Amino acid sequence: MATEAEAQAYIDDMARARGYVLDYHKVMAKQDFDVLTAANNLVSSAYLKQRKLDRATKELIFIVSLTVMRASKGHIQTHIRVALDLGLSPGEILEAIEIALPEAGIVAFQAGFDAWREVVGADGLEPTVTVHEGGSGSN
Repeated sequence: MATEAEAQAYIDDMARARGYVLDYHKVMAKQDFDVLTAANNLVSSAYLKQRKLDRATKELIFIVSLTVMRASKGHIQTHIRVALDLGLSPGEILEAIEIALPEAGIVAFQAGFDAWREVVGADGLEPTVTVHEGGSGSN
């Protein structure tokens, strides 16, 4: 069982290493530190630790995985921001999200696309003819 100071230091280290912490990380640090550290060790080995794939490539894979799993928009957006911080362009991130389209379908793709659109501020074209509003396709 960690002290609150140790748990706080762990969260701060996690934020520095990942570039983000999720709400569940913050709560688990205080409520069940042992499970948080076990989960974080798995994520660190699979995602953060430099092995064969570079961090930017792993981030793109993470974004696509979250899109296909229909993760919350905020969760997807966190990883889009990390990808941008790593130097990936909005177009590279969109290209990765587009992989979800043929594999997981339009509904999953739209969730990732909408998260991307909000983060990078992408706009589109409006029809110049009368149409029914189609909506964003997201929840």
